[in-house]
Amino acid sequence: MADTNNEKPANQPPGYEPPEVWQWAGQDGGEWTSINRPISGPTHDQELPTGEHPFQLYSLGTPNGQKVTIMLEELLAAGHDGAEYDAWYIDIIKGDQFCSGFVDINPNSKIPAIVDYSTSPPTKLFESGSMLIYLGEKFGTFLPTEHYQRTATLNWLMWQMGTAPFLGGGFGHFYAYAPFKMEYPIDRYAMETKRLLDVLDKHLADNKFLAGDEYTIADMANWPWFGSMMNNAYNASTFLSVEDYTHVRRWTDLVGSRDAVKRGRMVNRGFGEPKECLKERHAASDFDNNTEDKVQARGDKRV
Repeated sequence: MADTNNEKPANQPPGYEPPEVWQWAGQDGGEWTSINRPISGPTHDQELPTGEHPFQLYSLGTPNGQKVTIMLEELLAAGHDGAEYDAWYIDIIKGDQFCSGFVDINPNSKIPAIVDYSTSPPTKLFESGSMLIYLGEKFGTFLPTEHYQRTATLNWLMWQMGTAPFLGGGFGHFYAYAPFKMEYPIDRYAMETKRLLDVLDKHLADNKFLAGDEYTIADMANWPWFGSMMNNAYNASTFLSVEDYTHVRRWTDLVGSRDAVKRGRMVNRGFGEPKECLKERHAASDFDNNTEDKVQARGDKRV
């Protein structure tokens, strides 16, 4: 607590007052400083590679990236051959998302970005929620057409799109990545993260999946974020007492047991266990032949 001299708490920088007009000076934002800036647009000219499949995905295997690869793998597992895709690894630390080719698809310079070459002209897509709706409508599956189920699906999809900044940019940043620990933002975002887990837990007490009995894009969107929270994201499972949310645990394990989900979470992944990382995906056989453990064993040179 601050004393009567209005000193700041010990875990806050001393003497800071916001200036009248904020100026960017390359502030230290911790681990992600190099990829954050207050302006948009490309930093360099570079074309993106293009493969032979209808969909060309440029991404990284973060929760937002996993949403789309899970959907694509689910479509292929359901027999929709038109959902075949090439997945190209975007190294956000190196700034691949700021190249002119990527910015042309996504002016916001965030993964994922995708191009559908089955249309003329090709269709450019950004924002993972938009991609899930697009793919659901294009292939007529995982997005119900019945009024109430469709509404529920979109409700929970949009709910997830709104929760990500609290889970990742809020709790994840201050708990795991900020250059030093600060009690106030950690407490603030831990409270919000637990509130969101409670919302989900109470809903799943009466529903097998988020939209009811049917597995939909709402589950695909929420699972990478909340499934990771339940499985020790940011090494915070104990801190957040995640095992208290028994219905979220049941749903997390149910969705995570699907073969397409297991494959989708591996794609464009360059971190974690090598056997679970598939930096690029150009064919179904890549899951057997080109995970990082096999690449390293062969001595291949990869991005």
